[in-house]
Amino acid sequence: MFFSEAEKEKIVAAITHAEQNTSGEVKVHVEELCTGKDPFERAKEVFLYLSLHKTAQRNGVLFYLAHGDRKFAVLGDIGIDKVVPANFWESTRDTLRMYFLQGNFSEGLQMGIKEAGFQLKKYFPYQKDDMNEISDDISTEPIP
Repeated sequence: MFFSEAEKEKIVAAITHAEQNTSGEVKVHVEELCTGKDPFERAKEVFLYLSLHKTAQRNGVLFYLAHGDRKFAVLGDIGIDKVVPANFWESTRDTLRMYFLQGNFSEGLQMGIKEAGFQLKKYFPYQKDDMNEISDDISTEPIP
């Protein structure tokens, strides 16, 4: 695995914390290579494969990282895209890029997840009956 156990725990904790403020669902998927594809296109494939489009409010978010290619993407579902401004993900991507350029992938994901949770809270506030629809663990399974 690309991350140490301590780094994985911190990333999962960032997801859990972000989801305490929003009904949005956050998932991180890490693989070595984008399989020769554009990272955003690869993130779409991963998004569908992991069934992130099956949340009740269609408010799933995928943080995709291909560490060997040094590429990443942030992808939100259509429920998010319908209500947020066009530049909604720019600050989150900028945060990730800043950390990733320094080789701080774990910290970058933690800060990006925190930023996404903060932003999503405005449009998808946490509800007392909210259920965790997507596992908070980091996905690393090989995806065709």
